[in-house]
Amino acid sequence: MSQICVKALITGMVQGVGFRFHTAHEGLKCGLTGYAKNLPDGSVEVMACGQEDQVQQLLTWLQDGPRTSRVDSVSWEQIDWRHYDGFEIM
Repeated sequence: MSQICVKALITGMVQGVGFRFHTAHEGLKCGLTGYAKNLPDGSVEVMACGQEDQVQQLLTWLQDGPRTSRVDSVSWEQIDWRHYDGFEIM
């Protein structure tokens, strides 16, 4: 299985509801590194790097997110490999 990095953009009610905290927790549970950060337009950007199947597991989770949120859409693109230490909330 290959290592990949994916940058995802999540829209909906995803700021002020613990979305980044839960995403970082889920990312670590999946064995991934990266970050989750709020963007000025109200969306959240998630960078997830690790084994392809584990990244896919997080992308599937992002479709619903935590119970406190409402996810309207998830778009993502695979990008060049980058090294991150842990899963940061930015």
